[in-house]
Amino acid sequence: MLFFTFIFKLTYHMKKIIFLLFTTVLLTSCFQIKEVTFQQNNEVNSSAYWQQHIEYTMNIDVDAENHQYKGTQQVIYTNNSPDDLTKVYYHLYFNAFQPGSQMDVRSLNIKDPDSRVRDRISKLNADEIGYIKVKSLKQNGSAVSFETVGTVLEVTLNTPIKSGKSVTLDMIFDAQIPLQVRRTGRDNKEGVALSMSQWYPKMAEYDFEGWHTSPYIAREFHAVWGDFDVKISIDKEYTIGGTGYLQNPQEIGHGYEDAAMSLNVPNTEKLTWHFKAPNVHDFMWAADPAYTHDVLKMENGVDLHFLYKNNLEANFLQNWKDLQPKTAELMKYFSKHIGNYPYKQYSVIQGGDGGMEYAMSTLITGERKFGSLFGVTAHEMGHTWFQFLLASNESKHPWMDEGFTSYISNKASYEILERGDKNPNAGPYRGYNFMVNSGSEEVLTTHADRFNTNRAYSFASYGKGSMFLAQLEYIIGAENTATGIKKYFTDFSFKHPTPNDVKRSMEKVSGIQLDWYLNEWTQTLHTIDYGIKSVDGKSITLERIGQMPMPIDLSIVYTDGSTEDFNIPLRMMRGNKPTEATILEDWAWANPVYSFVASKTVKSVTIDKSKLMADINADNNIFEVE
Repeated sequence: MLFFTFIFKLTYHMKKIIFLLFTTVLLTSCFQIKEVTFQQNNEVNSSAYWQQHIEYTMNIDVDAENHQYKGTQQVIYTNNSPDDLTKVYYHLYFNAFQPGSQMDVRSLNIKDPDSRVRDRISKLNADEIGYIKVKSLKQNGSAVSFETVGTVLEVTLNTPIKSGKSVTLDMIFDAQIPLQVRRTGRDNKEGVALSMSQWYPKMAEYDFEGWHTSPYIAREFHAVWGDFDVKISIDKEYTIGGTGYLQNPQEIGHGYEDAAMSLNVPNTEKLTWHFKAPNVHDFMWAADPAYTHDVLKMENGVDLHFLYKNNLEANFLQNWKDLQPKTAELMKYFSKHIGNYPYKQYSVIQGGDGGMEYAMSTLITGERKFGSLFGVTAHEMGHTWFQFLLASNESKHPWMDEGFTSYISNKASYEILERGDKNPNAGPYRGYNFMVNSGSEEVLTTHADRFNTNRAYSFASYGKGSMFLAQLEYIIGAENTATGIKKYFTDFSFKHPTPNDVKRSMEKVSGIQLDWYLNEWTQTLHTIDYGIKSVDGKSITLERIGQMPMPIDLSIVYTDGSTEDFNIPLRMMRGNKPTEATILEDWAWANPVYSFVASKTVKSVTIDKSKLMADINADNNIFEVE
């Protein structure tokens, strides 16, 4: 009380002094608080990445004769997001294989339906369709409300999953295996009994963008990283291969047993196969009574498993034998050029409807010439790195998945099969020109389900996606691109990287700014077209005709027979690639023309001898002085 009495007795002059002092201290404190908050936010932003985690425990009992099975599933789901979750969602992929499903309707209406699908789903009989029927679902022991909507199970939780907390979800379900139409199913065209991908209720992904609950339209996937503990009971004559490490090989046999230990197979009609798969985001298995099971043990401790039908024609059987050492070479190539394979096992399994990658394994059709068998194995194994270990969202960015895999598997194939020093990714450039000229190209950022045609999807995802990396060799240099791929793997394996992440990895390695490239190549249909406008003695004028800017490599032949290479950086790059060429002044993209004076009289000029720049008109890239 004495303090306040004293304050009120201060003169007006003294009050002003104290007010100014108080204001100064207050403002200084505010600025300090603001600065600290900004620093803290920077720290948060640099380490704000999070991803959900899941643990699956599943037991299924297979009625192979009737192509059905009953299953139980326990999920421990950890919410590492900053949000409280009031709902969760599961994918029920088998439900797509029913007349009237969205996959069926899409195939019936798209201009160029997949030849494997066409109208086949619409004609499936009741015993040929697929389904997953959830019978019950409990949250921490209490029943929860759920609804099946096509290929998605919508679950309303009794209580929210708080940020940083876990929940246990127990499910009982019945399923019927569809006749093989697309990727998964029974009795494929080569007679493989069961190709079991997309077979279980699979938790949808929740990330910084929210829930990803796209219906299944035969495209790609996005899922939660976690651990799987799976038991499969099936008639004892079936051999199983797929994801995960077999926990009870001595009770199973079928080529998995350790030779140093005796078999102890139970005298029952069925065997229960017990698999565990750590830190994966999917689980696939395949089974057939006629599988041959070979194992190739690599020096790096990885076991390669090969499962294929023992009743194949002799030439196909030999191809599967010849494939095995080449697969080991592929494993070495990808580990060297991307990053080490982190598991102790990989399986190549005959099944499915073509080739499709899964956790620690792939399904491929097996009645192929050797080149085709090797090629599909190279591509699907390459997916182990691009999309499996670098788990980008395939639905939103299929070009990061298919494109990057095509790029690296083409390189691996050329080296292993000794196909020479030609550009292994030249094919996509030819396809690009065709798509541009046909007017049917679509933007890479189109959702995988939403392309107007299957052809546009395939070209964008495989062709133009692979060119993203191939063209980076031109922009930042081949060595920087190779190093950037390794950095991308180091920084983002076992995560869910986005397009910006691969761009940043390349920027950090090269020191070159690439935001313009990511934007132009993936978010627009802008084309590259540079030409040589004129040559007059020593003076050279180039022109940019297309909308997409690029740096320019230029090769000159002088009238005296000597040659000189030049590099014209794009100003937006804020740097240039490592090169032995003469570096000229950078080209500001807004300027349609660029001129410079060479040291001697010019005889001919060529733009981009490497052909790594996707220039849509090669005719104006060479100028001969008459």
